[in-house]
Amino acid sequence: MLELTESARKELESYFTDKEKGAIRVYLVPGGCCGPRLALALDAATDDDQSEEQAGFTFCINKELLAQVHGVKIDLSHMGFTVEPTMPLSENDGGGCGSCCGGCGSH
Repeated sequence: MLELTESARKELESYFTDKEKGAIRVYLVPGGCCGPRLALALDAATDDDQSEEQAGFTFCINKELLAQVHGVKIDLSHMGFTVEPTMPLSENDGGGCGSCCGGCGSH
């Protein structure tokens, strides 16, 4: 379900250095001119979620969303965490090709 890069793991370890580790949710951020995208948030898992442990962190994702994206890769960029679906999100899920994101294929 999940691939966590080394740089993302190190950033999570740094973040949780002085905090209790909580579950990390992968969720769908709707809309915007670039369409939906995946993001991370601290949140408890529910019965509707699939949970997985990676490198000492617990990740959860809604089972229906997981069926749609087939898995995710969590990485780190100069802008923060990136969450890329294994199966790209449909452009018809809200949004589309807009000039605010540099056009198609740039998100």
